[in-house]
Formats: sequence, C-alpha cells, structure tokens
Amino acid sequence: MNQKRSLRKRVSPEEYQLLQQLRERRPAQNPPKQRLSLGDRISDKVAAIMGSWRFIIIQSILLAFWVILNVIAVIQHWDPYPFILLNLMLSFQAAYAAPIIMMSQNRQAAIDRADARHDYEVNQKAELEIEVLQDKLNLLREEEIAELKMLLIEQQQVTLRLETLLIEQLQK
Repeated sequence: MNQKRSLRKRVSPEEYQLLQQLRERRPAQNPPKQRLSLGDRISDKVAAIMGSWRFIIIQSILLAFWVILNVIAVIQHWDPYPFILLNLMLSFQAAYAAPIIMMSQNRQAAIDRADARHDYEVNQKAELEIEVLQDKLNLLREEEIAELKMLLIEQQQVTLRLETLLIEQLQK
C-alpha cells in the first residue's frame, strides 16, 4: 500500500489511469492499419504515375511530337497552329487528374493524422512509464537511504559503546 502511494507522487491519478488504458491497448505493438478501397488504390497509382519524372518526360516528348507533326505535316494538319485539339486533351487530362490527385492527398493526410495520433499515444505511454520508473527508483533510493541511516546510527552506537568500554578499561 505504501509503495502504491509512493509510486503516484509524480504521476497523477488521471495520468495513471491513462497509462493503464494505454498498457491495455499496447499502441507500440498495434499501429493503425487502414484498408484501402479500390478508388483509394487507383487514386494512389494515378497520383504516383502523374507525379513522376517518367510521366513528365514522356508527356513532354508526346507534346513536342504532336506540335512538330502538326507544324511540318507533309500530308495533313489534323490540329493546325492554335492546337485546339491538343489544348482540349490537356484540359481533359487536368480536369480528371486534379480531383484524383486531391483524393489521394486527402487520404494520405488522413493517414498522416492517424499516424501522428498513434505516435502521440506511444510517446505519452513512454513518458508515463518513465515517470513511474522514476518514482520506483526514488522509492528504492529513499528506502536505501533510510537503511543506511539506520546502519550509521547502529554503527555510531557500537562505536560509542566501544569508546566507553575502552575508557573504562583505561581507567582501571
């Protein structure tokens, strides 16, 4: 009973209760896992592809090829100079790519928030565990100091008795 009271010196009852809950949940061993829907997986793949250098280089080559073929076309110009068809295709690409990329970013932000919440719980549990350990060490140190004080008092008493015996022996 005395030990439990001493252990809670630095840890408030609310913190101790939170620590017990965190111990039951074991956050370090149970990281959050999120199941991805088909739409989530597709948006992630589209965002990964469209956000890569490979995509930018391939698209740049295709755009240059389109422009060159339409400018120096020997047979027929299918999209003459203001390149209206090319502009329309790029507008469609942007119209569909932007929301898909935003979905992927929003889902990633939600995952990041869940990971941050998980990290906070792990850190909070670690901090409370350290405080409890510190309290246990303090308790052990106090017990050790009390025991050393008792030994010192006993030693002083023995020394005093020996001194008195020596004095008595010398006086005889």
